[in-house]
Amino acid sequence: MKVTRELDFVIPGALETRTGGYIYDRRMVQGLRTLGWAVNVHELDPGFPHPSADALDEAGRVFERIPSGRPVVIDGLALGGMAALAERFASRLRLIALIHHPLALETGLEPATAERLRRCERRGLAAACRVITTSSSTALALAEHGTSPEHISVVCPGTDPAPLARGTGDHRANLLCVATLTPRKDHALLFSALAVLRDRAWRLNCVGSTVRAPGTADSLRCQIDASGLRDRILLAGEVSDTALSTFYEEADVFVLASQYEGYGMVLSEALARGLPIVATRAGAIPETVPADAGLLVPAGDRGALTAALGRIMDDHRLRARLAQGARRARRRLPSWPESVEQFAAAVGNAGPA
Repeated sequence: MKVTRELDFVIPGALETRTGGYIYDRRMVQGLRTLGWAVNVHELDPGFPHPSADALDEAGRVFERIPSGRPVVIDGLALGGMAALAERFASRLRLIALIHHPLALETGLEPATAERLRRCERRGLAAACRVITTSSSTALALAEHGTSPEHISVVCPGTDPAPLARGTGDHRANLLCVATLTPRKDHALLFSALAVLRDRAWRLNCVGSTVRAPGTADSLRCQIDASGLRDRILLAGEVSDTALSTFYEEADVFVLASQYEGYGMVLSEALARGLPIVATRAGAIPETVPADAGLLVPAGDRGALTAALGRIMDDHRLRARLAQGARRARRRLPSWPESVEQFAAAVGNAGPA
């Protein structure tokens, strides 16, 4: 295929990392290459957005090797730790910031760290000639903190077609949560809410890395044991695509207690399976989950989460209605090729250096 455009893509760590943000990056790289773009991926030190001096020096050498005038997409995890580098190369390269969610909104940060990330991210965004976000909610948050709306493009993630979930067919509510075990995903709140509902028939399968925040994972294991729920909550860790498909196929309800989501790709994946959803109203989640497909509650509100989980366990007609809403929503989900086309247009509209 004839190459029509060239692009450099800068990310922290490995492109193959199995989280939503990296999956988005990976699908954009793959999709652009399918369209004929020559995409050069630069994997920086994984320590960003808190890089060492050596990591910053190496990042500087990466930018120095990129030809002048080239569009360079910088994942927000990297951009928030390299504001000075972005300012240094802004006049020579067409820098494009890709923001999955504002770094300062990560759960559990010390106030000083959050403020430092907020300042660095703002400087990096100011150095970029175009900003791409994955939701209107994130775009609004950036605009409220000084980024010109005219410089922001919203490119939502795509969703792969998937078969409808069948559930287990037994009397238990088979719950599924797909999320890395980090403080922002707030599994602790979910487990606490479920502990109140121990008299109901349910089981929870949690799929997602247990090693990215090992302290959080250890704390959650202790919470499960202390609550006497070891036989009802499974921490499956990262699993293969085939195993994940099986978890989705056997699920009755998808649950997510996140404190913030810049989009929430797993929620659209759940909709693609026709699953009713119980989640929070944090960040972009209300954009992703229609009112007729899920029960959304305030982030951090254990009482509201417990009540929503109890309703969907007890009321089978409600669960069926929400499943029908999810099936309607799945027909409106954007495909990855559509999202890649939008991403390519946004990069193409980025102004000159």
